[in-house]
Amino acid sequence: MVSMNVEPGGVSEAEAPVPREQAEQVLHALCTRGEYGAAVELAMRTYGPELRRLMASVLHHPELAKDAFGLFSENLVKGLPGFRWESSFRTWAYRLARNACYHQLHSPALREQPVSEPAANEPQRHRTDTHPWQRTAVKERFRALREQLEPQERMLLMLRVDQRQPWTEIARVMVESDEPLTREALNRRAAALRQQFQRVKARLRALAIEQGVISAESVESAE
Repeated sequence: MVSMNVEPGGVSEAEAPVPREQAEQVLHALCTRGEYGAAVELAMRTYGPELRRLMASVLHHPELAKDAFGLFSENLVKGLPGFRWESSFRTWAYRLARNACYHQLHSPALREQPVSEPAANEPQRHRTDTHPWQRTAVKERFRALREQLEPQERMLLMLRVDQRQPWTEIARVMVESDEPLTREALNRRAAALRQQFQRVKARLRALAIEQGVISAESVESAE
């Protein structure tokens, strides 16, 4: 049975509000005491919403995103006792989320219903002859363009642009192997991801010009 540290006022440490900047410290303390159930509760409250958004953006399908989050939750519960704290908890959680997304993308069931197609019972939205970027604000237009990128490219953009994670932390999230990385290998991986990020930005810029979101002249004047 998972132990819970209950404060004098009757509120457990996992239930008490924890400032975002202190979450890592509290999570580490809970795990050190073996209170993994409480740590999972706190992690879900702290990082759950942003991980759901990540999965929804990468997978493009509500049912797949829901299944991916369920798989992430299972792996979080199973893997937390063995987490070695060689990275931040948030980085590790993002890696679990990334792996859950890729598992869903390569699932045999995906071949029966492409991820880009809405579920049969999902309301059909945006069924017009105009493209999304022709009837939304510029920010929304660029978001629509991002949806045309590959899943790994969208994840890279979200980690760097939306979440503003450092390149070494992004490298830990995106690495294929579960083996610990040396500092040199981590730096090489981070450098490769920076180069990939520049290619993704160039591709996004080309899409924006091609589809009339921005003009080639405006890009040249900004450079």
